[in-house]
Amino acid sequence: MSGIDFDGVIRAHNNWRRQFMNAFAGGNYADMPLSGHRSCTLAGALGAHAGFPALPQLVAAHDRFHDLANEIVELSNNALGDDADLLLPELTEASHQFVARLDQLHAWLNSAGT
Repeated sequence: MSGIDFDGVIRAHNNWRRQFMNAFAGGNYADMPLSGHRSCTLAGALGAHAGFPALPQLVAAHDRFHDLANEIVELSNNALGDDADLLLPELTEASHQFVARLDQLHAWLNSAGT
């Protein structure tokens, strides 16, 4: 058993990203889920799948997403919203890369019968 609710993780990830992007695009910084991603517990669950050949890439994609989100929050907190805005396309791409890697893990676990 993988211990990861893949559909739930992807849904939560996409919902958070959508809410973040919508609030940022609308200039409603007070509505941004600024630290919600910091409570992500997926990294701990990923460690249980050390046999997954692409685990380093998945962890890197996961970390990159969080690093970008942190950078955007930091910039916006320091009145550098225009600079933060320039990172939004990169955050979207990082999000897609993360979900694609997570899908690979899911497929790998299914093929292994776990």
